[in-house]
Amino acid sequence: MYRIREVDRHHDDVADALTDLHSLTFFDSPSIPDFEDGHWWLAFHEGNPVGFAGVIASTRVRNAGYFSRVGVLKRHCRHGLLCVMPAMELRARGNGWNCAVSDTTDNVTFRVPFYPSRLQAYEPQYPWAWPHTLYWQKFVSRMGEA
Repeated sequence: MYRIREVDRHHDDVADALTDLHSLTFFDSPSIPDFEDGHWWLAFHEGNPVGFAGVIASTRVRNAGYFSRVGVLKRHCRHGLLCVMPAMELRARGNGWNCAVSDTTDNVTFRVPFYPSRLQAYEPQYPWAWPHTLYWQKFVSRMGEA
């Protein structure tokens, strides 16, 4: 059975788990994010961390949250761990952001998390990543709005 929970990134054990999972799922490709920023979740299987996700304030899109990272150890993929995406959207709404954005490379594996959460591909006015990057956006209503 898997359990996902929002974690306090200030605890040493949490920071270590986030760093380890980032290295194991992104293979040191992108730099390790500053886990002090934003909100982070860990997925556990039998008490061991097997996945993580984070949302931070976007520095590129006005009044938006940025899905910074979503990573799951390969042997635990396809077990519904992406159900953390709605929690990230709820956090974005709670923070008063109008939308959530993210980006992926053209690698299909990195795009998979965005399909079930209904993020739509879009072209930002000012692209911020590599030429082959795909950008994603989902509008979220603020708390108390329909």
